[in-house]
Amino acid sequence: MFLRQLTYLIALDRCRHFSRAAESCGVSQPALSAGIRQLENELGITIIQRNRRFYGLTEEGKRVLVWARQTLAALDGLKQEAAFAQDIAGGSLSIGVMPPAIQVVPLLLECFRAAVPALHVEVKVYSSADITRMLREHHLQLGIMYLDQLPGDGVFEARPLYAEQHVLAAAASVQLPAGKHCSWAEIASLPLCLLSRNMRSRQLVDAGFRDADVTPTVMLETDALELLHAELLGGRLASILPVAALPERVGLSGLQLRRINGCASPDVGLVRLTQPNTSMLLTRLWDVAQTLNVADIYSV
Repeated sequence: MFLRQLTYLIALDRCRHFSRAAESCGVSQPALSAGIRQLENELGITIIQRNRRFYGLTEEGKRVLVWARQTLAALDGLKQEAAFAQDIAGGSLSIGVMPPAIQVVPLLLECFRAAVPALHVEVKVYSSADITRMLREHHLQLGIMYLDQLPGDGVFEARPLYAEQHVLAAAASVQLPAGKHCSWAEIASLPLCLLSRNMRSRQLVDAGFRDADVTPTVMLETDALELLHAELLGGRLASILPVAALPERVGLSGLQLRRINGCASPDVGLVRLTQPNTSMLLTRLWDVAQTLNVADIYSV
């Protein structure tokens, strides 16, 4: 069995098409098909549902795919281990982060690069559910997400970073309730722009309104923080956002902030897959993450 055959299988599952999978692997379609058939012959099972086209993986094929991903992830860790042993200044890391925590990433990377100066990092934005899935499939090495959304199967290890605090935010031109705190009932009468309903941060906000038995005045819903920031800074609408998801210019922009009474504060943290042989690079970065203290930064 060759590692290239496992690479072919992973590419085929990703692309769902023989020609596109072959192109992504830099080989011809006949070469990729022959490699998959050779893998099937060596294992004595049918991996691919096929006729002239790709129709998906068999149940046996799905199990082989899990092993293929684990094998190649372990090989990648071995390569990084060897390179890291030669030169501690470099390495590669893939991180998945949920949208409300995106501004935590630069602070985390600053800590990482202090320990590993030439670290190459790929950061992508996903939901918490997608982060756990992609960690399982070895597409990611670290995730930043809500810790209460981790499965309870003991597969993941987590380190809390901060307790998420939601606040009411608006430009100086918008009249907000007096004082430093406000209630859900007071917020409900304001014209609001909120994150989309499929996002956990929004679900916490909806739960607050529901528990207070009030209906908010929602004028805009979006999964794009940039759009919410534009509405806030433009003085058109108020919003409820985690402190970590406020515009970076909050201090200079003159935004008003109010704490919200009776709002849930779930923990946000760094997550990795629990593995028996963790690479030296990931072990070093995991330890470095303990020095990051953002709890005070993301509270008002």
